[in-house]
Amino acid sequence: MQSVGLAHMVYFTLNESTPANADALVAACHKYLSGHPGTLYFSVGKLNPDLKRPVNDTAYDVALNVVFKDMAAHDAYQIAPRHLDFVKENKASWKSVRVCDSDLF
Repeated sequence: MQSVGLAHMVYFTLNESTPANADALVAACHKYLSGHPGTLYFSVGKLNPDLKRPVNDTAYDVALNVVFKDMAAHDAYQIAPRHLDFVKENKASWKSVRVCDSDLF
């Protein structure tokens, strides 16, 4: 089976979990993380507080979803100046970050 892309899902928990801080991080994701070469799909959003099923993971504030065409595009994104600027400018606001990468088939 051949991969059709690489999914890069990032879950940010903020030090100060407020709607304004979540909105600011969403805006920063759009500014710095969208439109990178090799991106097939980009989205970012805030936790939906109405989804409270027992299986829902609610230990985050903002979710970033990026699908790259391949590993090379993902690797280039990781060292891209805009990505590095995003980390530098926003890292202090994060309590934790969880990254889930997977091949897509």
